[in-house]
This record gives sequence, structure tokens and C-alpha cells, in this order.
Amino acid sequence: MCGIVAYVGHKPARSLLLEGLKRLEYRGYDSAGMALMDGSLKVTKTVGRVRVLEELLAQQPDFEGTTGMAHTRWATHGEPSDVNAHPHVDDPTRGHRIALVHNGIIENYAAIKTYLADRGHTFASETDTEVLTRLISELYAGDLETAVQAALREVTGAYAIVVMSEREPGVLVAARKGSPLMVGVGQDEYIVASDSSAIVAHTTQAITLEDYTVARVTRDSFRTTTIDNVPITPQVRELEFDLEQIELGDYEHFMLKEICEQPAALRRTLKGRIDVRDGQVVLGGIAEHARSLVRARRIIFLGQGTALHAAMVGEYLMEDLAKIPTEVEFASEFRYRNPIIEDRTVVIAISQSGETADTIAALQEAKQRGALALGLVNVVGSTVARETDAGIYLRVGPEIGVASTKAFLGQVMVATLLSTFIGRRRYLSGEYVSELLRELEALPERLERAVALSEEIRDVCRTYVERENWLFLGRGHNYPVALEGALKLKEISYIHAEGMPAAEMKHGPIALIDDGMPVVVLATRNSQYEKVVSNIQEVRSRGGHVIAVATEGDDAIREHCEDVFFVPDIPEPLQPMLTVVPLQLLAYHAAVLRGKDVDKPRNLAKSVTVE
Repeated sequence: MCGIVAYVGHKPARSLLLEGLKRLEYRGYDSAGMALMDGSLKVTKTVGRVRVLEELLAQQPDFEGTTGMAHTRWATHGEPSDVNAHPHVDDPTRGHRIALVHNGIIENYAAIKTYLADRGHTFASETDTEVLTRLISELYAGDLETAVQAALREVTGAYAIVVMSEREPGVLVAARKGSPLMVGVGQDEYIVASDSSAIVAHTTQAITLEDYTVARVTRDSFRTTTIDNVPITPQVRELEFDLEQIELGDYEHFMLKEICEQPAALRRTLKGRIDVRDGQVVLGGIAEHARSLVRARRIIFLGQGTALHAAMVGEYLMEDLAKIPTEVEFASEFRYRNPIIEDRTVVIAISQSGETADTIAALQEAKQRGALALGLVNVVGSTVARETDAGIYLRVGPEIGVASTKAFLGQVMVATLLSTFIGRRRYLSGEYVSELLRELEALPERLERAVALSEEIRDVCRTYVERENWLFLGRGHNYPVALEGALKLKEISYIHAEGMPAAEMKHGPIALIDDGMPVVVLATRNSQYEKVVSNIQEVRSRGGHVIAVATEGDDAIREHCEDVFFVPDIPEPLQPMLTVVPLQLLAYHAAVLRGKDVDKPRNLAKSVTVE
């Protein structure tokens, strides 16, 4: 969602904060702003991209200081506008000159706003953030940290905030509940940010703030307390990636870079986790819970968006390899329908960031009802990683593109490893597992061949890119891939697309097919191949144009399709990790050909940290 970066130290803050905002752009936003302190508090904010803010600041040579904060906003309360952008400041007539940036939603802001209005406060914006700023100002009595603690005891909702006051130069107060925030520890300087990508250029050490934690930071001091002023001893950790990993390099877009990184990413995911000779999967993060997993009666996967599609693949894998009844739930719906959690239920939360608000809330509900909670996440130290009983990291490296690609493959790979880990302890023979692991070991090389289809896919895409309605069809393990392909096309090219089981088409959606409509069909050699070919014929008889993803060597499929992208042969349970790659590339090239901003699609955020 929104991005926060703040600095206190000895360097000029403006350029450092702008650099941080640019590294946070991938999170999604509609406006940007900055506040600096140099004797007096200065604030500049605007609708639009960070470059617009940069141009405004270039016209203000006196906009300087060594303490400051900046923000990119993704609108929740109030439309995108200059006045609704962050930072927000208190009523200038009150003399405190407090500024605040905020990620999250203050749920009881209306009641607080009424209280403050009765005490003479006026409001310039439509935001819940301005209400919190005025509340801190109302409670301020000379100590910013104390005022922030007191204010946060009165609010409900999610927040990551940074606050500063003209009356306390060189002081930043940060706090977090339900929305990520960390503090980078430098040499006589600190950087507060919602994401390590804004920190890694300046330090490799950081402190991840826990919920209900308040941090007071100056150039040469740092302390953390609860909102009730109970001291906390924070843990400093090393950041998991370096600056090079979040640089664009020679690629035009981060999405293309991350698609091309997938073979190397999966090699990292697999490293040290498979023993082909002995037919064993080695997952240290869940080893102490192996007995509980083997005895599980039911598994529930939780996810949203792309993570939900990975969970759906995980459902097929878990029932196929481990023979455990498995369900997939929208995390956003799970906790609102009084879910049944029986004895020996395992709940597995999937999230790239580990900060998805709906997934965290659903996970907490499942734990409260007695489930064993596992997490499949990419970001070390994230909330999901801390909230679960155990988990497995994806190890795919930072993902900057809003449309997830390599994280999806990492999620499916880890779900495969987990299913095999459990299955080997239940029903699978060592010989079968050894053969499956050999196939996994060879997968990165096969992925390289799939990625190499990029130019061919771009050329085919030119034929269909102006069509506004597409269908994606798949069966079995490839059904969730059809959903993921449709989602990718919608996310970044703004083409309307629907994914569905191929057989479901006859039960209504076939009415949508008209002359020349692009229909993408996952038609690899598997147990349902002949049925998929029949579905293709149904599409073509109604004028649809079929773009198939098929198995290398299947030349017969050509006579049923207008276009075919061939991927290497691989066992059916592993096919989603190959068949999704052409669909990622199809969406990417469609967006580029339509002139869209691939890495910053409209209205979207990388990590949805509010409900």
C-alpha cells in the first residue's frame, strides 16, 4: 500500500527521502509528499508521481534539513488530492506544528473527529490521518513521544506512523500496529521505512517494529516502548538482500526482470531442501511439527489474489501427494463466516509480503480456534512469519513488480515441497519421491526454455492486443493457472479476462465467445488432455481463436489452434510452474503494446495492508 520513509541524521534529507520514495513506488500510490525540519517545519505535497514532487521541490531551494519524512499515498479515506496527500499537519493556530505520515486505516476516526471538533479543531482534508494528527496535537504537552502513546491508546484500526514536531527538532517518533514499519540503523543516523527497499542503500541492519510499539529516534539515540510506555528491547537483524537485487539493471521493467529471474529464484528455493538420492525433502522450519502434519485430518490454505491461486495449486498437490483433505479459502471471507476448525486442522497462510491484512487476520482467527498455523512467505521477519507456529520462506528474492510472478512460482514450489514432505511420511515411496525430486531439480533449466519464448509470445500478442475480452481455460492442476493468467492480464493491461475450468465454459460463459475472441487454453499432455482438446473444438466452432500452451513434441495440437506456445514435458503435478510462464509473458507484452505502466498499474498496491 502506501510508502513511508523518514530520516534523522547528519546528511541532507531531501535527496535521501526522494530516493527512498522512488524505491517504494512499486507499492502503489496516487500522491506524494515530504516534510523537512530546519529550524521550522516545511511541507510540500502533490497528487501524482514522485517525479512531480521532485519537480516541485526543485523550485524550492530552501527546502532543506537533516530531519524529515516522506510518503506515497494510496487513497482510502478521501479522493486523491493535494490536500488529502501526506504529510498532514495540525492546526497552525495551536502552535505545536506537528506533522504526520500514516499507512493504514483509523477505524474510529469519525468519533475522534467529532470529539476534536467539539474542542475547536477544524479539518482541511477528508482523511482519517488528519484526525490522528489533530488528536496528537490535542494531547501534546511538550513531549511528542508521550502524546503519540496517549493518542494511540484511543484509536482502533491499523497504523504505521512517523511524527515530528517543530518544538522538538531532530526527533522522530514512529509507531506500528498492523501495518509494517522498520528502523534502519546507521552510523549516527536512522532511517524509518515501511519497506527495507528504502533502507538497503544506506545500511544492512534494521529493527522490525512489533505491533503496539513506539520508537523515539534522534541522530544519536533510539528507544522503544509499548503504547503504555513499557520499555522494549528490540532485536537488530541483517537485511536479507542487497541493493543490486532491487535495481532494474538492463531490463525495461521490473516485471520482465522478475519473470526472467524465475529459474535462478527456484534454484534458491530448492537449495539444501531436497535429497534426491534418499528421496527426502528437508524443511528445517517445520521439522518439529512433522508429526502433527502427518496426523493432520484437514488442511486449509489461506490467501488473496495470486497467493490464492498458488494455494489452489497447493490444494491439488496436498490431496494428490499427501492424501489429506484440503480446502482453499479467501482470507478476506474466512474469519467473517464463523469457520469450523476441528481437531488436527492445519492452516497454511500464503503471502509474498507476509503483511497482507486479510491473511493475517484470518490466520489469527484460525490460531485462536486451535489450528496449527504455518506460513509460506517471502519476506523474512514479516508479520505472517512471526504470527505462525512454523513456516517456510520462499527465498525468491525481493519482488518489486506489482503483478507477482516469481513469488507465485516460489509459493507453488514450496507447496510442492511441503506436500511431498508430508506425503513421504504417509504414503509415497522413496523411489517415487526421488523421481519427483529429480524433476524438481531439472525444473529451473526447463523454466529457462519457457522464458525464452518471450519474443514469440510478443509477436502473437500483436494480433490480439486490441481485443477487450479474453478467456483462460484449464483443467486439473492447470485450472488455477488459468485464473492466474486472467488476473495478470487484467492487472497490467486492463483487458477484461476471465479464467475458469475448461468444462465450466459450457455452463454459461460459452455465450461470450464471438468471432475472433482470444481464448487461452492450457493444453499440456496430462490426464485430461483429450477433454481439453474437445473444449478447444467447442471454442473454435463458435469463432474463438485459441492460443494454446502445450507440451513440446505435441505437433498434433497445432491443427486445433491458431497459435501454440510449447513448454517442456514435466509430470502433471509440476506443470503449473511451467505453464504459468507463457501467461505471465503474454500479460506483460499485452500491457507494453497497449502503452500501460507495467510496474505501476492503476489502483493497485503491491501489498494490501488494510482491509
